[in-house]
Amino acid sequence: MNNVEVLSQARDWAREELDKSINFWLKNGMDKEHGGVYTCLKTDGTIYSTDKSVWMQGRCGWIFAYLCKVYGVKDEWLKASKSCLDFMEKYCINREKGNRMYFTVTADGKPLRQRRYCFSEGFYCIANAEYYGVTGDKECLERARDAYELIYNLNNGLIEDPTGMGPKTITETRTGRALADPMIFLNTTAIMRRVDPEREELYTKRAKECTDAIIKYHFKRDLGCTLETVGLNGEVMTEFTAGRVVNPGHDIECAWFLMEEANYTSNKEIYDTAVEIFDCAINSGWDKEYGGLLYFIDCLGNPPESYEHDMKLWWPHNETLIASMMIYRDTGKQEYLDWFVKTMDYCKEHFAEAEYGEWYGYLRRDGKPTMPAAKGSTFKGPFHVPRSLIMAEQMITEILDKQ
Repeated sequence: MNNVEVLSQARDWAREELDKSINFWLKNGMDKEHGGVYTCLKTDGTIYSTDKSVWMQGRCGWIFAYLCKVYGVKDEWLKASKSCLDFMEKYCINREKGNRMYFTVTADGKPLRQRRYCFSEGFYCIANAEYYGVTGDKECLERARDAYELIYNLNNGLIEDPTGMGPKTITETRTGRALADPMIFLNTTAIMRRVDPEREELYTKRAKECTDAIIKYHFKRDLGCTLETVGLNGEVMTEFTAGRVVNPGHDIECAWFLMEEANYTSNKEIYDTAVEIFDCAINSGWDKEYGGLLYFIDCLGNPPESYEHDMKLWWPHNETLIASMMIYRDTGKQEYLDWFVKTMDYCKEHFAEAEYGEWYGYLRRDGKPTMPAAKGSTFKGPFHVPRSLIMAEQMITEILDKQ
């Protein structure tokens, strides 16, 4: 087949899988009694835990609003988004602790767990922002702006954490930087800038802070990797396992966040560095024996500490679909279309499930689902799979429209 045929078939596949994914979550996940979404779902959509992930309330709220933005408003999509927004507003914010958000709550919204990380707030932020972008609801924009500022202040040490939870480690012994903070905030900033152009200057300034931190401190060209944890000045800490951790899926996701920013600012240097980050991650992380992307690797080839390091998770493959197609769209280089097809074929064979729709989340190294198999969990809901399929479908359409 020529490339046009390959792309046309890939687009058909993405559209079909997107439809299955969205219908799976609308049918099985939405809580008609309390609002919000359940994400601990078995292969057939049966709920196996009623505890609710706050991350997933925000991510689900965002994805259904984003579907409306891309494909036009559908009532069931907008209702699903609003259900998650309302559930978060009513139950998921710790008002007594500076509006920090919980990590998990019960089915009816009673708090279960709070974490020091700002990711619940981040997903709440983008959900409200996207909903504002679709509906013009100014209250949602103000919520998004407030959450955005809270995250920025916490990430940069401008305020004390209102929850009183300190750093994860004893800072007098060891402290450092985590890749996830500037990486996720970069994506959050891009969404805020798109829906809130009134503050474009502020968002572009902060996006630059994120890109500078990622490239200056975490990307290690000499090691051929991007490190999850480094010293405050970017020091490589190879004397212990946490300092050697590479998460190839994170790096690939980070790469396309950087590429989007580089395209927005017409910065070729950042774009080229982002492609380097992708190349390092895909070449070191792809399992040469069984296929698929390994979850964690050690930058020096030592044994990783995480026992799940050689598993294959859904989301790194979603990020690979996005990043490889983005580079192919922007550069026309065949090797990146080849990576897209290789990843798509792996997903077709191992993650996608035909009878009920949606993808398995967790595979063993050999590509078989962990048993009992699940379509969702505290960490997997309607987010990575549909986001990757929407973006792949849109990018492929861009390419084909130019043929």
